[in-house]
Amino acid sequence: MTKQELKAKVLQAIDRRRDEIIALGEQIRLNPELGYKEHKTAALVEKTYEALGLKHTRGLAITGSKAEIPGAEQRVRIAVMGELDAVVCPEHPDADPETGAAHSCGHNAQVAAMLGVGMGLIDANVMPHLAGDVVLMAVPAEEPVEIEWRQRMREMGKISFLGGKQELIKLGALDDIDMTIMFHSTSTAPGRHAVVGGTANGFIAKFIRYRGKEAHAGGAPHLGINALNAAILGLQGIHANRETFKDEDTIRIHPIITKGGDLVNIIPADVRMETYVRGRTMPAILDASRKVNRALRAGALAVGAEVDIIEIPGFLPRVNNPDMSEIFRKNVAELVGAENVATGGHGTGSSDIGDVMHIMPAIHPYVGGAAGAGHTKDYTVADPELFYIVPAKAMAMTIIDLLADGAEEALNIKRNYPPLLTKEEYLRQWEEFCSAEA
Repeated sequence: MTKQELKAKVLQAIDRRRDEIIALGEQIRLNPELGYKEHKTAALVEKTYEALGLKHTRGLAITGSKAEIPGAEQRVRIAVMGELDAVVCPEHPDADPETGAAHSCGHNAQVAAMLGVGMGLIDANVMPHLAGDVVLMAVPAEEPVEIEWRQRMREMGKISFLGGKQELIKLGALDDIDMTIMFHSTSTAPGRHAVVGGTANGFIAKFIRYRGKEAHAGGAPHLGINALNAAILGLQGIHANRETFKDEDTIRIHPIITKGGDLVNIIPADVRMETYVRGRTMPAILDASRKVNRALRAGALAVGAEVDIIEIPGFLPRVNNPDMSEIFRKNVAELVGAENVATGGHGTGSSDIGDVMHIMPAIHPYVGGAAGAGHTKDYTVADPELFYIVPAKAMAMTIIDLLADGAEEALNIKRNYPPLLTKEEYLRQWEEFCSAEA
């Protein structure tokens, strides 16, 4: 059976499951959960695995899971990933009223399409024609939110990283994976139903705590040390460094104050902040990070406060595999038209798929179907077919190209890809970063 015949069978199978795939995505959308807490979403994924007759491993990095679809031969193993978590967007109309979580980033589409890939490959019975395995992976915690809570989880030894893919790397859940495919949703624009290739920023995270001295704010402010003033001076110091960042490094620093004091009539003695330091390359990120730390310490020094800066591994910059990207491009172009497929440039957001991309070939294209800006209250599903179904079809078609004909395409990509980091180098890099003095 030719690749085109295999693809045709899979596309028909996904079409037959269209309503079910969309319903899964909508169920996830209306039940948003934050990272490492996606228990309802994880249970729905695992229930779907069982309905498909797939053996699976659950509880990976707390809520993640992994289901295998074996091929005729085990020459290559391709992971298809979907992210379980939502982002914090309390003003979104579908936000969880207690947590503020909302799927204003489209991860619900990722999970539904990942399961749709499995449905198409299984229902069409194409795996006996493929010389490799497909591994469906539901991954927790792509959105690096709730830094203080996750830092406590790190201190308790429950996690080591902000991101779920990073955690899976450390746990060995990717040791048997050769390459990874996933996608991200995006808002549709003329000539931009899909965006393929490109790079994106990495980042490191910081949890900052200024410690001052309490005093009565009205009666004896001179007896206190104002930690909020120290934090404000630290923020101003960061701003004063922005002109030193080179444009080509695409540095982004965006701190928030998560605790500004206890009571209005008490001089703040405990002020807490979180920030990322993003950039195009790790050397640029680390250079900016040193400047940020210097400014933060200066704020404390200015008023006699103390500051603790906890460095937390963020995400590595994103680098799509060009050969896999080209295969995906051709397939998605068949579905949406070549005139609607754009080439990605450099993005200043971040994702832990960048970490995976450093140790194996991987792609993270964008597919449309949304309206409104991501991470805002205006983000909605505008075109369910493009949002949920097209990416499932494009990923399944790409898998067939990679694994048909003795997995020739996949083996060539694997042979020609020198990993940017081995797993051991990757883990050591982050360990050395965390152990370095802030």
